[in-house]
Amino acid sequence: MNKVENFDIAIIGGGMVGASLALLLANQKPDWHIALLEALPFSDVEQYQPSFDARSTAIAQGSVEILRELGVWEKLSQHATAIAQVHVSDAGHFMGGLIDASTYDLNAVGYVVPNAWIGRVLFAQLQTKKNISLFAPMRVEKLIPQQAGAQLVIKSGSDAFELTTKLAVVADGGDSPLRKSLGIDSHIKDYDQTALIANVAYSEPHKGVAYERFTAQGPLALLPLGEKASAKESALVLTLARDTADEVVALSDEDFLSHLQTRFGHRLGKFLRVSQRHSYELKLVTASEQIRSHIVLVGNAAHFLHPVAGQGFNLSLRDCVCLVDALIQGEAAGKQLGELSVLQNYLYRQQLDQTLTIEFSDKLVRLFSSSSLPLTALRHLGFVGLDVLPAVKTRFAAQTMGTAGEKLLY
Repeated sequence: MNKVENFDIAIIGGGMVGASLALLLANQKPDWHIALLEALPFSDVEQYQPSFDARSTAIAQGSVEILRELGVWEKLSQHATAIAQVHVSDAGHFMGGLIDASTYDLNAVGYVVPNAWIGRVLFAQLQTKKNISLFAPMRVEKLIPQQAGAQLVIKSGSDAFELTTKLAVVADGGDSPLRKSLGIDSHIKDYDQTALIANVAYSEPHKGVAYERFTAQGPLALLPLGEKASAKESALVLTLARDTADEVVALSDEDFLSHLQTRFGHRLGKFLRVSQRHSYELKLVTASEQIRSHIVLVGNAAHFLHPVAGQGFNLSLRDCVCLVDALIQGEAAGKQLGELSVLQNYLYRQQLDQTLTIEFSDKLVRLFSSSSLPLTALRHLGFVGLDVLPAVKTRFAAQTMGTAGEKLLY
């Protein structure tokens, strides 16, 4: 086993959250030596080609400001589709709500960006940072807590290495093997639903409108794609009751588009095409512990949310900003990097944002996935409030745009 140099911070997981955190750290503290470890090879930005089958992420307006601070938003925006409005409706009922960016003097409520493009832009920016060392493809076999940090046993092919760090950041996804290996339990709320993810094309331009549609079978979201308001494509998140999911997943493309047309209606004209479909079971997963001495969980390893409200990545990005700020404050106070009191300060500051966002996502799903009479009546009252009460609408909009939590930019 070869010995690898010591690091100040090791981030395990080089996805969008891990890469963003590495850049935040590198920008704010150029003297910190950061390792970013990823199981898959990083992608070259020059090889990017837009694809109808590409998965995408909704970037809230608040997150745009963070990405701009990282120096990546100008590049990301080249393949971003602006969300000018969010239309919220309940199938079979007239009342609904519209969140319009112009109401808040913004160009957009948020943006939709292909995941592949986000990954390539972040990777290109990572390569410009001299204090970030990239390890990929690399698998972390063990994370061993130590008195003043952590030891990692990492493997690449048949080669094994040892790495030590003052702070280990676990960002290895919702299933998080490292979270499990540390004995950190998860609180799981099973929605008894399946999410079907795909892209769809239709006959009318989307005009920059995102749709949150709530139906008897569960909520669905359509997020505009194609970079221009005249485009006729959207990213679809379709929620299915688990006992009927297999039947819908197995439909032919033609029958699936017919099913979608019935659930969504004709606001976008006729659905014409669907990409390859992916499905997975929906659960709210929250780690019972996010911090230990010299160890912190971020991203889906800390909290995995229902995708219909598009809150997951945006919350994680705000977590990262707050974590970096807490680490810098801790160092200024003479504390060790990753010291428990420093991480406790981070979690204390970010707990309200996490709680509000997780509860918003959870309640939205449960309220709008129910056919029971009391909850149906309650959600109709909610739509009335969204339509006619400015305070209610402002709160809903703030959560949607990722500005409901504490303002954390430097």
